[in-house]
Amino acid sequence: MKKLIVPIKNKKVLADFRKGDMVSISGVLYTARDKAHQRFLTAIKEKKSLPIDLNNQFLYYTGPTPALPGRISGAIGPTTSSRMDAFTPRLLALGLAGTIGKGKRGKEVIKAIKKSKAVYLVTIGGAAAYLSRKIKSLSKVAYKDLGPEAVFKVEVKDFPAIVAIDSKGNSIYSDTLTL
Repeated sequence: MKKLIVPIKNKKVLADFRKGDMVSISGVLYTARDKAHQRFLTAIKEKKSLPIDLNNQFLYYTGPTPALPGRISGAIGPTTSSRMDAFTPRLLALGLAGTIGKGKRGKEVIKAIKKSKAVYLVTIGGAAAYLSRKIKSLSKVAYKDLGPEAVFKVEVKDFPAIVAIDSKGNSIYSDTLTL
């Protein structure tokens, strides 16, 4: 199992990650779903700064549910990543190091991952309650009016993932690179 401390210091650390590698993530992630991505791009088009620094950071496509008493987070499972495909190449170009979600990505995203030397990780769909046990802290940091689709800062420890698309564009969803 490979260890990944986020945010990363340099994208060069991602060069050793290969499709299919198991990864244990610790550090700070940010959550973002469809509506937050739309606001990111609106800010970029309007030449405004983003509410978070994406450089060398990972976005986790999720919307945490309310926490049960005594817990930090409720269920925090991955959202289908292809819903963010229209936004991802632009965010990768701004320095985003990777994304975490579930499912396949489109060809343009794979090209952008390869060009920016980023990675795409998948985590366990259907095990959101288990994943919540890997959350050490959780706080809304942007677009609070979006409720569970707000941007959350999430501190994780030993959060499980698999490299779905590595920095060379190789994908677990295909046997050969088709770009």
